[in-house]
Amino acid sequence: MLYSLFIYLDERRFQCLPAEEQNRIHRACGAWHQELVRSGHSRSATGLQPSSQSTTLRDRLGRIVVTDGPFSESREVLGGYEVIDCRDLEEARTLASRFPGLAAGCTLELRPHMPGDQCEAPPDSH
Repeated sequence: MLYSLFIYLDERRFQCLPAEEQNRIHRACGAWHQELVRSGHSRSATGLQPSSQSTTLRDRLGRIVVTDGPFSESREVLGGYEVIDCRDLEEARTLASRFPGLAAGCTLELRPHMPGDQCEAPPDSH
């Protein structure tokens, strides 16, 4: 079964860390991801640019309104995701609990995919 791990972080808190600590966390998270790849659990993953680089679109009474920045004013923003393929929720929880960013204040949301989702683009979808 496929699960998405949504990685949330407080960007201001992370930016206040010394550069060496930020780099250590990035390396540890990269090693965690590579272990998921080696074990065959990783199906897709990416880190995201800072939320200041985002654009939000909303429908307001039939008119699309485009705003620079994230949708919410929350301190925690989506920083990246990992899609993993696991036997069950327990295995997904075990893998998620090893995410090094948790010790640095990140939050992981673990969410199962809809049945039949194969995490692949259909042919000629581009």
